[in-house]
Amino acid sequence: MDSTAMSMPAGATQFTLPDTSLAEDQLLERQRRWLEFLNRDNNVNADATELERIILNDKPRLVVSMDHIREFDAELAEQLMAEPAEFIPGLEAAATEAGRAAAVRAGVALDAGQFRVAVGFSGAFGTHHVTPRGLRARQLGRLVCVEGIVTRCSLVRPKVERSVHYAAATRTFFAKTYRDQSSGGTGFSSAYPTADDKGHALTTEFGLSRYTDHQTINIQEMPERAPPGQLPRGVDVVLDGDLVDAVKPGDRVAIVGVYRALGGKATTAAAAIFRTVLMAGAVRVFGAGSLAATKPSSGVSSGIPGAMALTEGDITNIHAIAKRTDAFELLAQSLAPSICGHAEIKRAVLLQQLGGVEKNLENGTHIRGDVNVLMVGDPSTAKSQL
Repeated sequence: MDSTAMSMPAGATQFTLPDTSLAEDQLLERQRRWLEFLNRDNNVNADATELERIILNDKPRLVVSMDHIREFDAELAEQLMAEPAEFIPGLEAAATEAGRAAAVRAGVALDAGQFRVAVGFSGAFGTHHVTPRGLRARQLGRLVCVEGIVTRCSLVRPKVERSVHYAAATRTFFAKTYRDQSSGGTGFSSAYPTADDKGHALTTEFGLSRYTDHQTINIQEMPERAPPGQLPRGVDVVLDGDLVDAVKPGDRVAIVGVYRALGGKATTAAAAIFRTVLMAGAVRVFGAGSLAATKPSSGVSSGIPGAMALTEGDITNIHAIAKRTDAFELLAQSLAPSICGHAEIKRAVLLQQLGGVEKNLENGTHIRGDVNVLMVGDPSTAKSQL
């Protein structure tokens, strides 16, 4: 590291100061503070336990409760929500360092160069807990929790993080790290190199390059929360890494992330209008019938879309109910228990959920096993609730 000599009077002792920027000093100080948070109570805390559990994942993500941060330092929690771009990098660096230390204690071998812990947040967000309609310019650059219904999911595509190129003329390898507006931080670099500084053609080594999964979804305001006579409003959400394919259209979700404005070719000095997105850090789904049920925080999926994570007690209860002669009636009565009556309709809806038997006849005819229900009735008779 370069050093800068300070001008001193004659006869005085000369010394040098390291040439470190204020931003680097602030990052190191915040990283030290976050390490104190993760190592509090002699590493006997929920966050340290969760960190030890996720070090075996390919793409570990530590979800930290805002309530735990407030108990540790209320001012730090407020600074995090107000300036997440300044404080999240320090927390991720501290979590990565603490994860490596936990791996050493557990005797787990990690790739020091590739291992990185991503961070998400949960808990209470106060005035930062909003709906898509509540997102305003004052929330730009802040940590928010947005609730809504997923209406659209894009395809999962790879996004390059680091590309490796080979110049055949000089037999030299080149590597470049990419950062776009959805990566956070500053110093965006998205130009893909085709030649080196001397004009020699470069060939991309796709096997040596590093990519991450990338997906965009749209969440819309819940219909029951929209003002009467107005259409629900939505916001685009960017999912990266282990968060992709965590939800499907129709899921009711609470997404915690940074609300940001993105520039582009359509943004001009005359228009001065920016596209806004929510950069997701954590996704919570209401209900167990979603794809997120197959992707717990440990990163281990059951491989069955929509499957629930069953405990041994759940399996024991399922076997006990299966042996009962009145299992069908019991399940029908358990459907929408807050609605009285409609016994026949509940039985029909239960049969629809269970589905029929698919048949393939000898003559090649295929009969679907799906059961369809058309519910017709007077207003205010609980049709929508059922």
